[in-house]
Amino acid sequence: MRRVLFLIPMALIGLIALLAPSAAAVSPHFVGTPTATRSDNTLTVSGKEAGLGNQQSVRIQVTATAQCINPGGHGPQAPNKMAVAGGGQFPVQNGKANFTVTVTATFQPSCSPPMTVQFTNVLVTDIGNGISVPVPGTF
Repeated sequence: MRRVLFLIPMALIGLIALLAPSAAAVSPHFVGTPTATRSDNTLTVSGKEAGLGNQQSVRIQVTATAQCINPGGHGPQAPNKMAVAGGGQFPVQNGKANFTVTVTATFQPSCSPPMTVQFTNVLVTDIGNGISVPVPGTF
């Protein structure tokens, strides 16, 4: 009887020790800084998130400020500056998710040559886990 009473607490301790590492492994974070590239009036942001544990998917959102810049490099008046956003749901495999999000700026009137679209204040957010990372630079 003493042996059984001794084994039950030991089994519980073993179970707790077995489960503890998996709980500690869940720590969502972006791996490095996401990359951003611009093509005309479209910005594409790609990156990787890890520490996601057993999540099935993540919802990634990208926000940025788009401006129509003149050939002299001067910024716009208020009507030619806009906030853009886009996002998507991305599958998690082995606690990691790769993502690519595209946002497009549509100006009225259009931002046509010699003017160019420029993106700033790019921010990548994992909505469900509540973490964000800025993408430094102008694109």
